Amino acid sequence: MEITTQLSVFLANTPGTLAAVCDELANHKVNIYALTISDTIDHAVVRMVVSDTQLAVHLLESRGVLVIENKVLMIKNSNKPGSLSQIAAKLAKVKVNIDYAYLATTPGEKTGLLILRASDTKKAFKVLSKK
Repeated sequence: MEITTQLSVFLANTPGTLAAVCDELANHKVNIYALTISDTIDHAVVRMVVSDTQLAVHLLESRGVLVIENKVLMIKNSNKPGSLSQIAAKLAKVKVNIDYAYLATTPGEKTGLLILRASDTKKAFKVLSKK
């Protein structure tokens, strides 16, 4: 588990926009570790964790894209029923709210990747680091 920077990127909600962003990052060897998209009628908010945050910010902002940086937890977690429940319960016990989270894994894998934005990132990290 680590505290890392997530980028919230505001894009036009039109075909090809996400492809152009992903192409630009790939052309500069920036890997996307996690990504989620929330859409509205006229724009989409793409939240992503990447291998080189500062380069990604530079590339996107130089093209006029609005980018907001937030601290999140990147957690390698067990791919079994109840894993997220245990994390949520530990945070609830110390009054840390989960603002949002996204995760993914393939069915056969033993672990997955969870990106979690907490109301108090440092406190969440401390609580979840305890065994």
